[in-house]
Amino acid sequence: MRVAIYGAGAMGTILGAYIAASGKQIDLITRNTGHVEAIKEHGARVLGNANFTVRVNALTPDEMSGVYDIIFLMTKQRENPKILGTLRDFLADDGVICTLQNGLPEPSVIAEVGSARCLGCAVGWGGSTVGEGIAELTSQKEKMTFALGSMHGGNDWIPVVKEYLECAGKVYVEENFFSARWAKLALNSAFSPLSGVTGYTFGEVAKKKQTRELALLLLNEAFDVAQKCGVEIGTIQGHDIVSIYKCKGGIKKFMAKLLLPLAMRGHTKLLSGMYFDLKEGKKCDIDFINGVIQRLGKKFDVATPINDAVINLAHAIERGEKGITPENATLLLEKV
Repeated sequence: MRVAIYGAGAMGTILGAYIAASGKQIDLITRNTGHVEAIKEHGARVLGNANFTVRVNALTPDEMSGVYDIIFLMTKQRENPKILGTLRDFLADDGVICTLQNGLPEPSVIAEVGSARCLGCAVGWGGSTVGEGIAELTSQKEKMTFALGSMHGGNDWIPVVKEYLECAGKVYVEENFFSARWAKLALNSAFSPLSGVTGYTFGEVAKKKQTRELALLLLNEAFDVAQKCGVEIGTIQGHDIVSIYKCKGGIKKFMAKLLLPLAMRGHTKLLSGMYFDLKEGKKCDIDFINGVIQRLGKKFDVATPINDAVINLAHAIERGEKGITPENATLLLEKV
């Protein structure tokens, strides 16, 4: 059995470190040569809500050889067409790619390798890069969960992939994986962009008055779009986010605001990947998360003004026209 994590940034390094610590074979693959060299010399080090170092094989894409039975895909989704075209040559004929990307990445994977060789996984935790060879687990260890499944029913690879993911956390095998994927998409569409444009952690987004208001508005736009599309949003870690946070006003909205910080209590230190991309002057993945809500809203005639505003703001930051600042929350609320 040959297994790899392609796109071993912070979260890929953490997952790979847990898998390696369990005694299983895993290759960590990334274009970051400094990160690869540091892991080769010192091992992969995990800090934050975990503290351990483990020896694990790391390599750059040009060092890949042979074929893999399982490839965990953890790159940015915007790179999928190019990356998947390359990964096909390194995937065993009966192998599988399991995408742990945010948004709805499965269709792009299926387009390249077919539905039988694609699994999806919605990740319920986060991490950040500390330095070369070092990653920080910013979610509590007990909150490390995975929702695993296939867009097209059962798949013989699910038990094997589950075994690898269980090295790091609790795995929920979802019979209706599309519903589980939508639940993660809804949460990501609320917290990731607000963290990205303000610089707040997920805990701060949930607690501060303006961003908490915006997060609820973004959640409800996702709920409205899903309902119009005929999508039933699943639970996350056993919680029905629609019944808890779907609100238009009154006592229900008051209660939703009180409960929102509780939903993030295991992820208070988490900063979104969008934040790190925008901070480094890179394009972020907002078009593959909030953009999904926006495009489906237009298709099914559902207004998404807050998604529209946060997408426009993120692109303005990408272009250097705006900065990352808490004041962006005020700008977004003015769009309501």
